[in-house]
Amino acid sequence: MSTGELLSIEPQELQFPFELKKQISCSLQLTNKTNTDVAFKVKTTNPKKYCVRPNTGIVSPHSTFDVLVTMQAQKEAPADMQCKDKFLLQSAVSSPGTTTKDITQEMFNKESGNTVEECKLRVSYVAPLQPPSPVREGSEEGSSPRALVSDNETSNTAEYNAASSAFAERVHVNPQDNSSEAKAFIAKLTQEKNSAIQQNKKLQQELEFLRREDNRSSGGIPFIYVIIVGCGYLLHSASCALLRKYAQKCDEFGNCLGEDCKGAFLV
Repeated sequence: MSTGELLSIEPQELQFPFELKKQISCSLQLTNKTNTDVAFKVKTTNPKKYCVRPNTGIVSPHSTFDVLVTMQAQKEAPADMQCKDKFLLQSAVSSPGTTTKDITQEMFNKESGNTVEECKLRVSYVAPLQPPSPVREGSEEGSSPRALVSDNETSNTAEYNAASSAFAERVHVNPQDNSSEAKAFIAKLTQEKNSAIQQNKKLQQELEFLRREDNRSSGGIPFIYVIIVGCGYLLHSASCALLRKYAQKCDEFGNCLGEDCKGAFLV
């Protein structure tokens, strides 16, 4: 931070997260340390490369003022990522009632007897921040999206089959029970099972499409993979919970829904 008598300036070095063909901005914060208005003006050694808004202004007593510096999109990266550009921030005491339109270059002329301070600011390039990869916890670095999808699919399928088997073991045959309530319940559960099967088939088709797309590229894990895998996990978890509900309901009917019930729910 600059320790001038008029303005405190933060930061002393303008750092731009350099990216090709992209405008990049950073800000300066000016703090007036005096009891009077202070005028400022920002200059640069490379005016075609940078846009400063505003490049002149008035900072009220004991207040702050933000200046936005934008570097125009660059087509080529500089050698060794070094930047020789510099900025000069001039500040001077202004008369009460002075506005931005009243600021002239003469106000920053020391030879005229004005109280003027100057602060030189360097420019540097830094590496842009990289967002974290949407890799599930515990996965190994370098594992492919296809492998993650396959592992999740195998795990969920096994859980679903285990729940189905457990349900089948709990269903007992009793052909003498033909109550209307049991038949209505069977019809409802059969409809829900068919809906779950259709959703599962649709999910499998989407996973197969993503596998084909994965063969065409070799990058990180696209966010859509994470969404699809998560949906698959929720779908299978819901199916297993549904089967457990079916088994519990069968017990409520006296374990006697019969072969119709067993055939309705086993997938």
